[in-house]
Amino acid sequence: MALPNESNPAAPPTVAHPSFGEAFRFWLKLGFISFGGPAGQIAIMQTELVEKKRWIGQARFLHALNFCMLLPGPEATQLAIYIGWLLHRTLGGIVAGALFVLPSIVILWTLSFVYAAYGNVPWVAAIFYGLKPAVIAIVAAAVIRIGRKALKNEVMWSIAALAFIAIFFLKAPFPLIILAAGVIGLIGGQLGGSKFNVLAGHAESTTTSVLGDAAESPPHTRPSWSRGMRVALVCLALWFAPIIAIGISLGTDHTLFREGLFFSKAAVVTFGGAYAVLPYVAQQALFHYGWLQPGQMMDGLGLAETTPGPLIMVLQFVGFMGGWNHPGGLTPIVAATAGALLTTWTTFVPCFLWIFLGGPYIERLRGNLQLTAALSAITAAVVGVVLNLAVWFGMHALFPGGAAVDWFAVIVTLVAFLGLLRWRWGIIPVVLGAGALGLIYQLAMLHRL
Repeated sequence: MALPNESNPAAPPTVAHPSFGEAFRFWLKLGFISFGGPAGQIAIMQTELVEKKRWIGQARFLHALNFCMLLPGPEATQLAIYIGWLLHRTLGGIVAGALFVLPSIVILWTLSFVYAAYGNVPWVAAIFYGLKPAVIAIVAAAVIRIGRKALKNEVMWSIAALAFIAIFFLKAPFPLIILAAGVIGLIGGQLGGSKFNVLAGHAESTTTSVLGDAAESPPHTRPSWSRGMRVALVCLALWFAPIIAIGISLGTDHTLFREGLFFSKAAVVTFGGAYAVLPYVAQQALFHYGWLQPGQMMDGLGLAETTPGPLIMVLQFVGFMGGWNHPGGLTPIVAATAGALLTTWTTFVPCFLWIFLGGPYIERLRGNLQLTAALSAITAAVVGVVLNLAVWFGMHALFPGGAAVDWFAVIVTLVAFLGLLRWRWGIIPVVLGAGALGLIYQLAMLHRL
């Protein structure tokens, strides 16, 4: 809640530091409403944490976001961990990251079981049919919101446009785009280009935040070699303990052990979020290990796209189907559940390691003009990448199978987009309403047949 500054009535209102319980409730809510893949989730955190609750300043939010964009793994999850850590130390980061994915774990496990045991369920597909246009609207709104903050001049607009052209038309890898943008920003900052210091130039003019852009970093964020060693040892032990236990109990040739090793490797070498990791995982899971069929991979992506949580949760579906199709002496449901949990564990535990280990050093670099110039350029490139995601979603949902326009999807997308931006609808009503409309529409179409 905003509080007046009694000593200086003209000063911006201050914001009370959220209690741990208040933050816990928000992260739990976020886990249930975080639709739309990384772009949608970043948009939700932008709206809730920066604009509404004002728990973190805009430039600080973008600084954290750009660090997470440079890491392997799901950047939206890592951003939640980073902000939770800033607000409430290590426990806050653990709670933020865990609650960000727990609802998705349960929902996707349930849908995976229904899919594997009974095949596609029509009413579930109907709800997903309505959700896809809402996802387009969420991602498109993210482009607008982030673009307003990041594209302050023609240089930033140019970087965003080049990033979109590179990823959409030239199929350039996401990490290469981010690296190129960072190099351009560094060079521009060293040459004294003021137009590269977009993040540094953003000021909180009418409100202050709990973690304001100009405020000192909290004491617990100061880097320490001893703390870094403890973080590395604990996270590595947690990461590999279940894999070692499975190897001892079931053998190193078992599907579960191979899944643990493979997805651990994927967590380290795959940069750029879910869409960067999917081609690599699909190639290995389909053609090398034979854990599932191509059609099943596409169905899994559809399930992950329309459930809350990180889009990279599609890997849980791959782990589930690998255990279900190759139980190796276990019952299919036990092997599938273990495969889903192990895959999720090896995908997300490294996120905590990267943030808790690197976060203190990134906080120390906050305010460095050259780094700020690089991050400003990266943020502009991210706008172009997110626009590519919106276009990709739109092409697949509005023109299914490259066929004629799906006018139902077009109308739902436009209404949801206007509602989010102009009428400031909440994410939950948009998601629930779109899902209900999809179910009603599909049922109506069935009655007409």
